[in-house]
Amino acid sequence: MKIRFTIFFLLLVNIAAFSQVRLARLFSDHVVLQRQKPIPVWGWAKPRETVKATLAGQSQQAKADASGKWMVTFTAFEAGGPHTLSVTAKSGNAQVSDVLIGEVWLCSGQSNMEFTVKQADSFAVEKKNANFPQIRHFKVEHELALTPQTELKTGDWKVASSETVGDFTAVGFFFARELYQKLNIPIGLVHSSWGGSQIEGWISKEGMMSNAELRPTVQSLPTTWQAADSLIDVRLRQQLHVSPTLTAADEKKYLDPTYDFAGWIKSDPTGQWEWKGMRGFMGQGYMARIVTIPDEMVTEETTLALAENDSPNQIYINGKIVSEGVLPGVRKITIPANTWQAGTNHIVMKLGNMVNPNWYGLGLKGSADDLYVADKLQRISLAHDWQLLPAFAEKHEYKRFMNNVAISMYNAMIAPLEPFAMRGVLWYQGETNAGRSYQYRQAMPLLITDWRQKFGQDMSFYIVQLSSYGPNQNSNKGSGWAELREAQTMTLSLPKTGMAVTTDVGNPNDIHPTNKQDVGHRLALNALKLDYGQDINYSSPMMDGVKFEGGKAIVTFTHVAQGLTAKDAYGYLKGFEIAGADKVFHYAKAEISGKNTVVVSSPDVPKPVAVRYGWADSPVDANLFSSDGLPANSFRTDTWPGVTASAKFEF
Repeated sequence: MKIRFTIFFLLLVNIAAFSQVRLARLFSDHVVLQRQKPIPVWGWAKPRETVKATLAGQSQQAKADASGKWMVTFTAFEAGGPHTLSVTAKSGNAQVSDVLIGEVWLCSGQSNMEFTVKQADSFAVEKKNANFPQIRHFKVEHELALTPQTELKTGDWKVASSETVGDFTAVGFFFARELYQKLNIPIGLVHSSWGGSQIEGWISKEGMMSNAELRPTVQSLPTTWQAADSLIDVRLRQQLHVSPTLTAADEKKYLDPTYDFAGWIKSDPTGQWEWKGMRGFMGQGYMARIVTIPDEMVTEETTLALAENDSPNQIYINGKIVSEGVLPGVRKITIPANTWQAGTNHIVMKLGNMVNPNWYGLGLKGSADDLYVADKLQRISLAHDWQLLPAFAEKHEYKRFMNNVAISMYNAMIAPLEPFAMRGVLWYQGETNAGRSYQYRQAMPLLITDWRQKFGQDMSFYIVQLSSYGPNQNSNKGSGWAELREAQTMTLSLPKTGMAVTTDVGNPNDIHPTNKQDVGHRLALNALKLDYGQDINYSSPMMDGVKFEGGKAIVTFTHVAQGLTAKDAYGYLKGFEIAGADKVFHYAKAEISGKNTVVVSSPDVPKPVAVRYGWADSPVDANLFSSDGLPANSFRTDTWPGVTASAKFEF
């Protein structure tokens, strides 16, 4: 009887705690609220209960709906604080302290937005000078959902200091710092991003349904994660041309020394498989490689090194098992003489998810240098040219992966923020979409329109253009990254948009350049001009038009400040290409003429019809700048089909 009473009492306590009036998690201590706009504030109470909210001497009242949710809207305030936000109802009261009124910006996108201050250049200096108590940061943790959520599970506001700033979004913080220093107004950053994410995960279902190309994908989205896993499994099999009726007996054929691995995923061996196109597959998998062994090595004892994977492994050479079980650390397997054959040999490794760390999933840890075949006299590298395939016939599952189901990040990480009042959005994303850049011409404007409708605000939207990463190929080879930059530029046709060009501060060898200070500064220029009315040049030079005459292309630019300049010790312009009607591009001579014009020519193109500038994944030689140090935007004057024209979103 006593046990039953205790359970009943605890149940009453839980019900009371759940129904007691409370504010949404966004409205917590140190929150920054948007000045000069109506301020929606919401939370939960008992169903149909009347709630009174008070802020800075202003009171508003609302009645909770049948689910207990309530919302009030305060009329606009000017910047100031600190204030107290309090709500009262019959079920209790709640209070938030140290509330500031200022400017609020939502920071979203993928890893370069998620990149923190402690990862950026000069962190020791930045940390030492990070005492900005009127700059605050709210981090939305990674979550996925198949339906729109109304509340965040975690999160709180952090005040900028040497102890906290390391975990702020670097781009957002450097942007906020410049705004604060120029405006002397509190700045709040709501940070909701996820590394590696694709733009389609950030758009609502209604937004996706409004687009003819994307609508078919979302019309039959799964409503449970079990259904989502089944759909992902079907599509991954289709992608890899694996039969839906594959059996364990079929997979044993992979070990046959004559098996053809064509159709498997080609990849460097190290790293998590979930980043190699396998959508968070968790289970068993196969790695295969053909290696050529010289005659003199066949009769020697050799070492086969295969990096790290601490799951139970099976290693086969030409169909014969040479190692089985768990080998911690860098695996170095002794291979007896005469195991290899002269010429080509098949290595097949069957492996499972890493045990330590258990979140790693399938894949190898360590360096590519940890993969080789060696005897006493020579070493053959196995650092490249592996092929991968999941073991579909065995038990497997899928991680809750950010790119598995469209709209799932929007549902969990954006919908709960609506309709929080804010000035605008900072967006740094596109690397993951570079394979289908043409479709980004639709997806980026769609996201902007979608969010503006969902938040009920005509928010400013400032984009970080993709930086430099990868090869500096010529236009004849094409560039998905250049096409993505072009799509981002096209988005500027929407009102209240701007862009920070960053190709000059990228790193061709690292997709995460560490100079985030310049990125934040260039975003701040857009806001200071377009939102706060300062008389400054805010944009990189933009191609305005082109004329072809006398065997030359005459290109004019806007946003040149006091004029164009070549960032080169000898004053030479680089990065321009020119083509005739044959559509074959040639590197071109380019000269600045006057304040805003560049004349482009090539002896190989007597009758030019098209000009391109900076048209590469990493246009590191492009050196046209405005007089105030902003790099010219990459462009092309032709409309010839690009390398991503036929790529479409399918998941």
